[in-house]
Amino acid sequence: MTAWWHRRTLHARLSLLVTGAVAVAVLTVAVVAFAAVAEIQHRQLQAQLNADAQAIAAQPEQWRASTTELPELPGPPGPGGAHHRPRDLGTRWQIIDADGKAVSDTASLPITPAVRAVLAGQRRSAQEQIVIAGDRYLMLTVPATGGGVAQVALNQDPAARTLAQLGALLVAACAIGIAGAAVLGRAVAGAGLRPVQRLTQAVEDVSVTMDLTHPVPVHGADEIARLGRSVNTMLGAIDASRRAQRTLVEDAGHELRTPLTSIRTNVELLLAVERRPELAHRLPPEERAQLLADLEAQVGELATLTTELVELAREEAARGRPEPVGLAEVVAAAIERVRIRAPGLTYTADLAPVIVDGRPGELERMVVNVLDNAAKWSPPGGTVAISLGEDGVLTVADTGPGIDEADRPHVFDRFYRAAAARSMPGSGLGLAIVAQVAAQHGGSVAAAPNTPHGTVITISLPVRSAQ
Repeated sequence: MTAWWHRRTLHARLSLLVTGAVAVAVLTVAVVAFAAVAEIQHRQLQAQLNADAQAIAAQPEQWRASTTELPELPGPPGPGGAHHRPRDLGTRWQIIDADGKAVSDTASLPITPAVRAVLAGQRRSAQEQIVIAGDRYLMLTVPATGGGVAQVALNQDPAARTLAQLGALLVAACAIGIAGAAVLGRAVAGAGLRPVQRLTQAVEDVSVTMDLTHPVPVHGADEIARLGRSVNTMLGAIDASRRAQRTLVEDAGHELRTPLTSIRTNVELLLAVERRPELAHRLPPEERAQLLADLEAQVGELATLTTELVELAREEAARGRPEPVGLAEVVAAAIERVRIRAPGLTYTADLAPVIVDGRPGELERMVVNVLDNAAKWSPPGGTVAISLGEDGVLTVADTGPGIDEADRPHVFDRFYRAAAARSMPGSGLGLAIVAQVAAQHGGSVAAAPNTPHGTVITISLPVRSAQ
């Protein structure tokens, strides 16, 4: 049943739900109405039976002659006078004397064991179902004044026929109501899903044309409009991601072209010398060694650039799950790595114990890139000061020439290199990776001048709250 339900369209399911809800409501009302009418009929029948039996039992002498009408009985005054008009007693009645013989001239009613028990004083009254000439009767027997009993029997078949007619009418009304609910449910489902169909068509058009610049039309402020705005937000994020990816590829192609061209030129020169030994004198050993050293440096630069590009292009879903990380230990490990690369500098560290949520490998790479940048610009014998506060703010200050004010807003852009940095090795991605890692960990990064000269890189990361 569940599999069948899930194979239905949303339109069909909504139609079925509306029809089912209306059907339950209609059937409930029909059952309650039928039960209420049946109960009212039963009470009316019971009240008439009791009233007629008590009227006969109170004055049995007046009913010994054959008659089917009650005498005038006293009642509350009203527009018709101080007495009720005679009324029809019902179908059958009978008076039985103390000897158990019928003394009235009306149609006879059966004298059952229950009737004899009332006659003998063993029961106060007896009510039972009897059948006379194929009709069902409800018979009540009560003691009569002066001895004996009075019996009154009312035919139940007219009431049963009335209930049957009512039941047939209710069944027909339920069938018509459910059929109408099915038609209306389908119409209501169609009207309710029309905005969803428009949204679906718009999304399908985007998937076919791949045009992310045209948002889905949104009208109103209901749930469908909210879904449309969410789709537009998603399309905008996808478009921004695609633009960033295209920019990264274009910039990467441009940056890779320079070292690849240089490597190709140097390799071709070396191959030409190897193929024509008579030209070896044109490439002295010292120039050959310098050429090989340049090739080694260019290959290293190319490998670094490739690694950084991979780091920038990695999707967030491909990264590990954040975990509690001691940021002071990460910074200390990064300092040791950079100390080996640039041993001619002095590194001072003031690190407070701080716990952040993050990925240790990425955090260490972020700190290493900042320290590498500080080491690259520091003069021989210079000092790099590292400070980590309890608020999660990491500062790295160098004593280099500093960053020009015009270049400072762009130092964290991908492949951006200031005019003073173009003569030095580097890809222009180190600080971009720093900014990306900081943003992925919910933090920020900024560059400012150091006094009296140099640069201060500040990284702010959210500190893990105490449990």
